[in-house]
Amino acid sequence: MKPKGYKRTRCEKRSMSKCADGVARTYNAIESKYAEKLEADSDVKEFRCQVLLDGLELGEYCSDFVAVKTDGDLMVRECVFRKHLTKPMTAKMLDASRNYWRRRGVADWGIVVEKKEASDGEEPTD
Repeated sequence: MKPKGYKRTRCEKRSMSKCADGVARTYNAIESKYAEKLEADSDVKEFRCQVLLDGLELGEYCSDFVAVKTDGDLMVRECVFRKHLTKPMTAKMLDASRNYWRRRGVADWGIVVEKKEASDGEEPTD
């Protein structure tokens, strides 16, 4: 979830057939990998990146991904770095996004984080 007009990092633009705009705009490695996952997912019909949350109390923010599944249901995903999950503002923004989409009838809302780094021979987990 980012403020509208987010410009703090470089925007990667890639042509993707399932992206509603034809070009997926991602701002970090998590978003880039998740866009690839959506593109390859046979249950996803199309997706949009950086979708404005109209009338959000916190201000003008965008959800990272809104996808239309093949059954017509919407799926919303917010991409967050693991180290930011415990920050109060991050939690507040994620709650606002979840509530925004819940009020609009979207039940499939979730958070995407990077894989946890393996240490001491442990296997990586999601």
